[in-house]
Amino acid sequence: MFFFGFASGLPFLLVAGTLAYWLREDGLELKDITMIASAGMAYSFKFLWAPLVDRWRLPLFGRLGQRRGWLLLAQLVVMGGLFAMAGVGTATLPLFIALTLSVAVAGATLDIAVDAYRIEIAPVESQGALVATYSLGYRMALIVTGALALVLADHAVWPNVYRVMACVMLVPIIANLMAREPEVIRIRAQNWAAAMREGVVEPFADFFRRFGGRVGLGVLAFILLFKISDQALVGGIIGPFYLDQGFTKTQIAAVSKIYGIWVGIGGAFVGGLAVARWGVNWTLLTAIVLGAVSNLLYLLLIGANGDVGMLTLVISGENLAQGFLGTASVAYLSALVNQRYTATQYALFSSMITLPGKVLGFYSGRIVEAVGYAPYFVLTAVLVVPAVLLFLWLRPRVRLGDEGGASQVEEGS
Repeated sequence: MFFFGFASGLPFLLVAGTLAYWLREDGLELKDITMIASAGMAYSFKFLWAPLVDRWRLPLFGRLGQRRGWLLLAQLVVMGGLFAMAGVGTATLPLFIALTLSVAVAGATLDIAVDAYRIEIAPVESQGALVATYSLGYRMALIVTGALALVLADHAVWPNVYRVMACVMLVPIIANLMAREPEVIRIRAQNWAAAMREGVVEPFADFFRRFGGRVGLGVLAFILLFKISDQALVGGIIGPFYLDQGFTKTQIAAVSKIYGIWVGIGGAFVGGLAVARWGVNWTLLTAIVLGAVSNLLYLLLIGANGDVGMLTLVISGENLAQGFLGTASVAYLSALVNQRYTATQYALFSSMITLPGKVLGFYSGRIVEAVGYAPYFVLTAVLVVPAVLLFLWLRPRVRLGDEGGASQVEEGS
């Protein structure tokens, strides 16, 4: 799970935050940077092809098994796509954007397969340990593709940095070849119509059977909204913001991409302890509020003129809150999943959780150019209020049968 988490995390920044530094240094405008670096929005639509990953056994790759076959295909596409981005460069921008999107889609497919593998490989009581191990690998990948990539970019051209990042994928590929496939009995559909019903219709029908219409729609709306503050800063806006405040790439790498990642890991483990002590619901509410408030810390960096101490303070608070929120989010989404439809349902939920924030991030460059950084950060914090109100409405109506479970959610009263 550590290496699979590493594989999932590897392409994430390379089509978003780290990519924004490359685009900025090549002279692109902020509004164009944030749009291109929003290729990661593909992660928000992965539920569209999740039924395929859930049900179709790939030719040739399928010899590794349902989950590992899809993992290997996605890993190879990510590696090849990064090499291609390095070869094409931003001079041929349309082709470069197409390659960036292909890496993002492959990265999202990795997420689908890894999440399904995690839920299927071990029983409910082991999921907490698997999530923690996966998260550690994921964040190690963020250090490599964030901090290491930025430091390398101070000494080498960006295409060579991306070639190095592509080679790093060889490590989780080897881990995949050595791993074992989950021992799950898969029922094959009798015909095309049955396959469509089981793979596409039933995962969604199951959700509404368990929740009903009104509460089910409320849960979906809550999933859409509760991480909007976090996701609105994931795209291309933060990299140019740091550069505009006078920080060097090496300073950003040291504080944000190395120190900050470890603070985030600490926040994730604190979140795990909170879930064990207080349960999923109240931990999640606390995490939502802290995550939104932490965005306001970026106001302290406006005009900081390269003050590393202030950057360290802001990154400490923001990453601690986001790590805490990350663990609470995974615990909540895992509790919503029926293991019969693991990949499809988890992909739907984890896609929805990122969509509104990524849409906001897509337009963040235009918003900042129109009103400035400060109003944008305030906006990202205020937008979490509807999610808090929805949580308070849903709390007495939804019961999580087992806080670590995957299919124990029933409609309350």
